[in-house]
Amino acid sequence: MMTQKKRGQNPWFLFCLVFFICMLPMLAAAKGEIAMKMESTQFTDSAMIPLRYTCDGQDISPPLSWRNAPAETRGFALICDDPDAPGGTWVHWIAYDIPPDLTGLDEHIKPDRILPNGMVQGTNSWGKIGYGGPCPPGGTHRYFFKLYALDKKLDLKPGMNKDQLLKAMAGHVLADAQVMGKYRRIK
Repeated sequence: MMTQKKRGQNPWFLFCLVFFICMLPMLAAAKGEIAMKMESTQFTDSAMIPLRYTCDGQDISPPLSWRNAPAETRGFALICDDPDAPGGTWVHWIAYDIPPDLTGLDEHIKPDRILPNGMVQGTNSWGKIGYGGPCPPGGTHRYFFKLYALDKKLDLKPGMNKDQLLKAMAGHVLADAQVMGKYRRIK
């Protein structure tokens, strides 16, 4: 008399199960469900930001890169802020109308209102255009570099602040990604 094998012992069942599990990422990619990712070559997520990108160093913007933006992306917006600031969230960088074909920003983006590639910069919490590096008054702070893929070019004038940018982006965000770095001042 033959006994019936359990599912876990059936080689075809195991093959199909492994095949399906291996195919899930490709199926998700085909449906556009792979999450947009952002990173920096100078620090990993949740690691310390190197001195050169802070007020204690050269105070220049770090290089950033991203991948897996939705195909419908018509532009990107970037906000870098510090939620640990004593008086409330401190904004370090605002940029928008970043061209949709870009997959990153080089180190040391100049504090120009409009860059040659069309990227526009907003006003940070110091009241200045462009990047202002980490400069916490005490303790270790977190700095979130947040990228938004948008379904349209915003066509905003230079100098927008964070609230104005968020209002203009409402209803137009296709995907977002972030990388967070930390910094503690040298005493």
